[in-house]
Amino acid sequence: MKTFCADLKTLYHLLLKPAPGSDHAERMESFYAGQADGYDRFRERLLPGRRELFDAIPVPPAGVWVDLGGGTGANFESLGPRIEQLQSAYVVDLSPSLLAIAEKRIERYGWSNVRACRADATQFRPPEGQADVVTCSYALTMIPDWFAAVENAAAMLKPGGMIGVVDFFVSRKHPAQGSPRHSWLSRLFWPAWFAGDNVFLSADHLPFLRGHFEQIACTESSARLPYLPVVRVPYYMFAGRKQSTPG
Repeated sequence: MKTFCADLKTLYHLLLKPAPGSDHAERMESFYAGQADGYDRFRERLLPGRRELFDAIPVPPAGVWVDLGGGTGANFESLGPRIEQLQSAYVVDLSPSLLAIAEKRIERYGWSNVRACRADATQFRPPEGQADVVTCSYALTMIPDWFAAVENAAAMLKPGGMIGVVDFFVSRKHPAQGSPRHSWLSRLFWPAWFAGDNVFLSADHLPFLRGHFEQIACTESSARLPYLPVVRVPYYMFAGRKQSTPG
């Protein structure tokens, strides 16, 4: 019953509560502030593929890992003991409420090499200047200028560095050969359904990522939503590498 009540609170903030604000940062905080405590538990069922993405990316010894839109820092739990191999890791987000939970998580696990940073994903750069890995888990759809976020990730990555992205999406009407084509109803319904939470599904994520990085792996699938077992929402998981030389 306690979990169900917590889920109802989260669902209220997801589906009914307005998220006012004069800019993106204020809208993000007004959206997450009331649901931060139940964020991880609910998103574990709502957001598929995050653990699989982090499991699939090799941890570079003494490397730098930046998680854009990393929220509560829960993604780094997926690395387990491998996180100790990193020189530094950064949880980057605009929501103070989510980052406060990230800081508690960092303290609880004793991650001396992990920092929570309140910063814009389109502008953040690690103090080291470059990163070996950049990840973005269900954040591109919430970044108004997601093009700039991807370009910033490409700019901060070292040559040969890895990017990993997982997010909801809809296909283009005529997708690339070998990619699934979603029905016209899915291409209309899901963007409209998510837009109420300032989550904007795009048919251009994967083409843009493929245009900026060498594709290493890509999965396009669908997942059930909590309390809506017969409904399936499309998502993708992309892993790519920054080319060492242009072209």
